[in-house]
Amino acid sequence: MRLLREAILSGHFRPGEKLIEAKLCSQMGVSRTSIREALRVLAAEKLITIVPNKGPSVAEVSWAEAEGIYHLRALLEGEAAALTAGNRTDDDIATMAAALARFRDAVEQQDWAARISATADFYEVIIARCGNPVMGDVLHGLLSRINFLRGKTMASPGRAKHSVRELEQIHAAIAKGDARAARAAAVSHVQAAQTEARDVYLAMNAAA
Repeated sequence: MRLLREAILSGHFRPGEKLIEAKLCSQMGVSRTSIREALRVLAAEKLITIVPNKGPSVAEVSWAEAEGIYHLRALLEGEAAALTAGNRTDDDIATMAAALARFRDAVEQQDWAARISATADFYEVIIARCGNPVMGDVLHGLLSRINFLRGKTMASPGRAKHSVRELEQIHAAIAKGDARAARAAAVSHVQAAQTEARDVYLAMNAAA
């Protein structure tokens, strides 16, 4: 399932592309049972759609839906960062710093998968430490679609270096215990990603 998810998030399979079970079994080197289970999970994550009598295909995220996701991200991640600033421990700050270091290395190596992984580790601290399990569950539920959008913006030239600075600002604010600055930095990061994503969507539509 991990390989199929990464293939979708990286753009190996394009939005709207049909996913043929037999072909996936051959490509992934797994059984049809494993592929069907993976497709079921990815459908629940809204990364693919399964239409009766037509089979599975990669989900297409419209800009209207993407805007909704970014709006919700800004609200939830801003609040989660603010709460984390009041709850953080020295271990949390160290874990976030280590994730940031991996993110910087991944940017230098142009390793897309490692960037996604490091970003997820960074935010996992915020989700775990915000003190609101319901908020954490909602963010976890959005994670796959968030990563799908991250894949689009991370492909934009120069975006990764901006992301490094933005994540550094979130980390610094949380480390200081400054809830207001943490919220502002988290919201600013999401808004910058949204602007980049909008440009990517416009470019894709112009090329279509």
